[in-house]
Amino acid sequence: MCIDIRKTCNCGKHTVQLHMRDNILGEEAITELYCPTCSSTIDFNYKNMVHDNGWTITYDMILAKFLITSRLTIEPDNIQPGFLFDEGYATWQEMYPGEKNDIVEERQKILKLQEVDQQRYLSEISKWNIERIKRLKKEGWRKVQQA
Repeated sequence: MCIDIRKTCNCGKHTVQLHMRDNILGEEAITELYCPTCSSTIDFNYKNMVHDNGWTITYDMILAKFLITSRLTIEPDNIQPGFLFDEGYATWQEMYPGEKNDIVEERQKILKLQEVDQQRYLSEISKWNIERIKRLKKEGWRKVQQA
């Protein structure tokens, strides 16, 4: 079972849902969250921060290293902010913050086809998803680069 973790960015405008792989880390592993607006006011520190298309997550690296090395056979030197994000130990629940809300209308149009033409529905949903992933990769979303 995964814990539902939500964090509000530093300026308070956005709340995002986060995924913590295998519940190894808790919400205290993420100390700060900055949206594209509030991240422009910080000094980026590669030792405890990861940047994703304008968003910045700050991790408690001491806690993260302790929890991961005590539960997994991973060397502490390999546990960096990019590792936490890219391997899913502390990352977006979606491909990017707000994705779920952004795609509702697009998906609803395609889902209507399911009732009328199953073959066309399967074709359209597949095409839509492939195009969406291409677009997100082009936009530079970090989590999508591995998709």
